[in-house]
Amino acid sequence: MSTLTSPHLVRRGALGAFARGIPLASLLLLGSLACSSTSDGSSDGSGGSGGATSSGTAAGTGGASEGASTTSGAGVTTGTSGSGGQAPTGATTGSGGAGTGTSTSSSTTATSTGSGGTGGSPDAGFQPCPETGPCKILPLGDSITFGLGFDGGYRVELFHLAQQDDHDVTFTGTQQMNGPAMVDGVPFPRNHEGISGETIQQIANRVPTPALRDMPHIVLLHAGTNDMVSSANGADTRLGALLDELIAEAPDALIVVSSIIPLPFAASSVNTFNAAIPGLVEERASAGAHIIFADQFTGFPTSELGDQVHPNQAGYARMAGVWYEAIEDYLR
Repeated sequence: MSTLTSPHLVRRGALGAFARGIPLASLLLLGSLACSSTSDGSSDGSGGSGGATSSGTAAGTGGASEGASTTSGAGVTTGTSGSGGQAPTGATTGSGGAGTGTSTSSSTTATSTGSGGTGGSPDAGFQPCPETGPCKILPLGDSITFGLGFDGGYRVELFHLAQQDDHDVTFTGTQQMNGPAMVDGVPFPRNHEGISGETIQQIANRVPTPALRDMPHIVLLHAGTNDMVSSANGADTRLGALLDELIAEAPDALIVVSSIIPLPFAASSVNTFNAAIPGLVEERASAGAHIIFADQFTGFPTSELGDQVHPNQAGYARMAGVWYEAIEDYLR
């Protein structure tokens, strides 16, 4: 099985091998503020203002956001977001509010900053998205997937990028909806499966229920940041088990696994964890799984961390660019 490798993304599929490079060092941080909700759509999170740090942790900013957000011609989504919550010692759990608002786009030629690789083609014979109807994308993870620090997180810019290229996509998930009401003049799908403070094992506990209740065509997984704080040892093993569960429960979906973004106060643990992820992906791809690696770490500047844990608006736009590069060839 031949493998082509570039600096940014690795693609492999059940019907052949194709590798595309995304750099190796990038993984997801679970934030200190999150809004979690039960599978029936109820939420146990609440927004708040203010924030504080505790020993060994960084306070999460984000929380409720109300107002208008605009996607500029440069592909960077602007808007307002609140701040709130605090991180207890040795953990990054918390709660955050949902946001509402509107979003418009001033240009149809916007681009997104990212550290992703260059182009490529889908694996021969594999197409996760339907010929008609939207391609269902499941954002799976913790507070970074939820979008603390910018209402809707990377999902806002990711949706904009798909819209500008005429791809029909939507987001799935059972957690409290957040993000703007509209993007590019169309309703923004505010669903996701991101719960602040959750570790890899806690995320795994949501698979298949409720995370896969509306079976996705594509899964975007950014998980492990909270493990760096609570228990970094064995995080790669736990991630591998989560990947196996996703592969077993959603065998026809494309699973995109990313390295986690920088976490300055746990840099060594993040580097060790991120280094193991491409191998986990390659092992499963070689066995026939539809799984690829996306690098969210390399090139991500700490200046785009709003609170040293969660991305700011520019950071989320950067993440969107990496995700989009990874999945663009699979979209219809």
